[in-house]
Amino acid sequence: MRYLAIFASGSGTNAQAIVDYFKDRENYVVKLILSNNPDAFVLERAKNLNIPTEIFNKETFYQTQNILQILEKGNIGLIVLAGFLWLIPDYLLKNYPNRIINIHPALLPKYGGKGMYGMRVHEAVIANHDVETGITIHYVNEEYDKGNIIFQAKCPIEPNDTPESIANKVHILEHEHYPKVIEKLLKEM
Repeated sequence: MRYLAIFASGSGTNAQAIVDYFKDRENYVVKLILSNNPDAFVLERAKNLNIPTEIFNKETFYQTQNILQILEKGNIGLIVLAGFLWLIPDYLLKNYPNRIINIHPALLPKYGGKGMYGMRVHEAVIANHDVETGITIHYVNEEYDKGNIIFQAKCPIEPNDTPESIANKVHILEHEHYPKVIEKLLKEM
């Protein structure tokens, strides 16, 4: 049995897509959803899905190893970031080498780094008159969006696209591809 944990800060649509994908797969289980935002809707989703949650603050995350202890106790093999905006601390990177992944709503290295998330990314894509955008799934390291790329998927940008319509296209790619890439990585562990 392979267990994964999802870190999320927002509404949790990717977390929901991942849980839905794995609910009928016997060998892979979403065991825990963790959030740094006590008001995040992802926690409500987790409750409705009967998945345990853990809420933490900056002090707990960066000044203690409580999160590591929780992950180890749950026998978590892979950490999946799904709309989680904090930099991952060294102690987690060292204990989960190449076992922490993230999804970014652009084709990295474009539009990555601190502060580049959500609509900010799609607005930048429009402002720069790009003809395509997409998603990047990558390993997490000590810098925002700089880890080795695992997978990318693209979609065209039409002349009448808005940041909102691009966000919809990107969400479709995220929900289609992220769970499949996670499953592939779990099989290789």
